[in-house]
Amino acid sequence: MADGAGRWRRRALLSRSALLLGGAAFGSAATLEAARVTDRRSRLGDGPASTTAGNRRQDVGAGDVRVVWDVPVGTPLVALTFDDGPRPQWTPMVLDILAEHRVPATFFLVGERARRHAALVRGRLDGHEVGNHSWAHHDLARMDPAAVHDDLRRSHDAITSATGLAPRLLRPPWGHLGGAVLHAAARLDYRLVLWSLQMVEREFPHDPAGHARRIVGDVRPGTIVLGHDVGDERRLVALAGLPDMITGLRARGYTFVTVSDLLSRAAGPGAAR
Repeated sequence: MADGAGRWRRRALLSRSALLLGGAAFGSAATLEAARVTDRRSRLGDGPASTTAGNRRQDVGAGDVRVVWDVPVGTPLVALTFDDGPRPQWTPMVLDILAEHRVPATFFLVGERARRHAALVRGRLDGHEVGNHSWAHHDLARMDPAAVHDDLRRSHDAITSATGLAPRLLRPPWGHLGGAVLHAAARLDYRLVLWSLQMVEREFPHDPAGHARRIVGDVRPGTIVLGHDVGDERRLVALAGLPDMITGLRARGYTFVTVSDLLSRAAGPGAAR
């Protein structure tokens, strides 16, 4: 009796194992097929990694997209850039400091925030320039070409309406680039601008002067500096030290320019578009 029960349990376990293995095999086949479909879609230009949109003629204008980290120049020039605004939090403070020291800068604006807080920047950007930083600061590198284009087009229109300035520069959130971002940039005739030096607030808690000295010491001719005019409290280290940063760089002989002005002064054949 006991032996019969034992044989029955063994058969049941074997049957269950077979079912599990079969299910796993089925799941693996389904996963492989999904991967093949994803790969096929990517090759056809439907995914975020692709620099083409479908297999028809590409509507990309001149199709000349360049990515800039810094600019080769023969004179001590530096461009300050500020991302993620505008917001009431600190955008007015940054604009006040720049106005007091007569420093131009480039603001990479988020379209939805520009629409909502247009009064913060309207009439206050004389001498500055604006860039496109997406509609709502989502990761463009995860979107397909059509979605990226729609996001940036919507943001472009909102920034133009809020500031009276049409952006010609694009900085994707977090600097994340994908093929779809390149494709959309070509369609919208944007220059892609990243950065070669970033403010490092976490390394200088409660030490604005120390942070300013670090940035001043690291700047080289043609540097594009990344800062933020919104964020959490640690950003205040950089913003509180902004006057020291400006005076320190001027003491080193540096002149502040917008990114577009920096690009226009690029040295070497074909350096500026």
